[in-house]
Amino acid sequence: MSKKLMELTVAEQLPASDWITIDQATIDLFAEATGDHQWIHVDAERCAKESAFKCTIAHGFLTVTLMPRAFYQMVSMDPDYPTMLNYGVEKIRFIEPVRVNDKVRFVCELANIEQKSTGRLFYFSTKAEIEGRTRPAMQGTFLMMLLGAA
Repeated sequence: MSKKLMELTVAEQLPASDWITIDQATIDLFAEATGDHQWIHVDAERCAKESAFKCTIAHGFLTVTLMPRAFYQMVSMDPDYPTMLNYGVEKIRFIEPVRVNDKVRFVCELANIEQKSTGRLFYFSTKAEIEGRTRPAMQGTFLMMLLGAA
């Protein structure tokens, strides 16, 4: 059972999220939303011939934008503090390309808690793991604000 944010302590590891399959339809939707239609993401035929990966790869920022979806699997919502906001990302790095049809999941550890005038700010050291690989797709620090929390 996942915990509420206010129940977490610094250095605590959250349960891993479910695996998310990154298919070509998802990559294409992200390309459409962002206007980033670089061939390495959307042209499977060209990738098969010219890319070192021999297939399309997901945009790095696509992986980043999946983190909130995964995060809601890792924590329980608290009816006392119903508003949780994405506050930003620090020191993000893209380490290993996510190839089409790869599965990724997120693992997070609570690195710090900071009290702000509007609530508590939680810093999560986060990695996006790729199923079957040792290197993560991405790592960074995700910040989540729990409004009204003191």
